Amino acid sequence: MVRRVLLAGSGLVLMAFLVAHLIGVAIAPVAPLQFERYASALHQSWWLPLLEGLLLAAASVHASLSLNKALNNWKAGNHALLISRRGDPLGSWSARLQPIGGLTLLLFIAVHLKQLRLPRPAPGFELVHLSASLQSPLTLVLYGLACLALSLHIAQGGESAQRSLGLLTPQNAEAIRQSARAAGLLLGLGFAGSASWLALLG
Repeated sequence: MVRRVLLAGSGLVLMAFLVAHLIGVAIAPVAPLQFERYASALHQSWWLPLLEGLLLAAASVHASLSLNKALNNWKAGNHALLISRRGDPLGSWSARLQPIGGLTLLLFIAVHLKQLRLPRPAPGFELVHLSASLQSPLTLVLYGLACLALSLHIAQGGESAQRSLGLLTPQNAEAIRQSARAAGLLLGLGFAGSASWLALLG
């Protein structure tokens, strides 16, 4: 029970970060100067190391518990193709692809951090580095796969998190399911659209 709550809670923390991150990134294509000011102010904030530490902890907990869950399911023989009892192929596909999607996101995070955080660009050059990193076709493919994985991950994980926290009921199940899918779609398309626009601008 504790593991399920930690898995759900860490996932929701990461989802909240993604919403905030998308809002910041979406500024870049339409208002480059404002984006650079925003990025510079953010990187000089005293609380940023605390936030990054929290995100690192949440990501570590979420990844380790997800991997442990996938391995336990496999060892228990729960690796047959999932068939939705609700006649919901999207739900079954999302659940089936969670392990692969999670590994795709981990690869993307590693590449993303290497490109834009190790080292961190100097103030005023965040957008230059971001646009330059998107000129590689291989990077664009990875970004596209990561956006697809993110959409499916949130579509399935958002609903699963509410179930793990005991918030899912027969009365609100459909609303939560549709909200999770809408959030996954918006975040996936939002990041994909921003990356594509920046690649064209570069």
